[in-house]
Amino acid sequence: MEGLVRRNPPRADKAVVDAFARFGVATVHEAQGRTGVLAAYMRPIYKGAHIAGSAVTVSVPPGDNWMIHVAVEQCGEGDVLVVAPTEPCEHGYFGELLATAVQRRGVRGLVIEAGVRDVAELERMSFPAWSKHVSALGTVKERLGTVNEAIEIAGVRVEPGDVVVADDDGVVIVQRGRATEVLDASRAREEKEVQSRTRYAAGELSLDVSNMRGDLERKGLRYE
Repeated sequence: MEGLVRRNPPRADKAVVDAFARFGVATVHEAQGRTGVLAAYMRPIYKGAHIAGSAVTVSVPPGDNWMIHVAVEQCGEGDVLVVAPTEPCEHGYFGELLATAVQRRGVRGLVIEAGVRDVAELERMSFPAWSKHVSALGTVKERLGTVNEAIEIAGVRVEPGDVVVADDDGVVIVQRGRATEVLDASRAREEKEVQSRTRYAAGELSLDVSNMRGDLERKGLRYE
């Protein structure tokens, strides 16, 4: 509903959200049944950033960043701004000044299916962003959107309060209601990977570590 701001939506338990920061996007994606990853064009503006936080969702008209300014007031410690334009757009919606405002409120980063600018300054500030574009193209402030309503971004539906995990591999969304379950599954997957890594380092083949040979034979694999 255009022009709607929902205040204080439910968020996952902070300890659960923070615990996701130790796991990579690929691990979380696999742990929740290979779901939740945003389209591969959503890339970090600089390397090495890794965050986990609660989504504050923003729907914006093309070329208009007014609702991001509205959303700042709704942000708090541990949040991640997740912004989707209603139509494909390359404008630079977000830069150093907005980053200064939201960083002061404890926001951990930005995910936007459009453009950001001032990327050198954002890196200097250690404010990470994952975006479809880097663009200096300016925006206007004329039309309304929504804050803390469900949005579709890069092929994934995001509800306010969902968990956002982002790193060099991209962005994955965990539904708020599944956060504890997926966190436990991520821990289990990480433990399994540690064991596999140890065996690989000792010289074992993945064919044996993951018991692939029988399945390959049944599929018809032959050696000559």
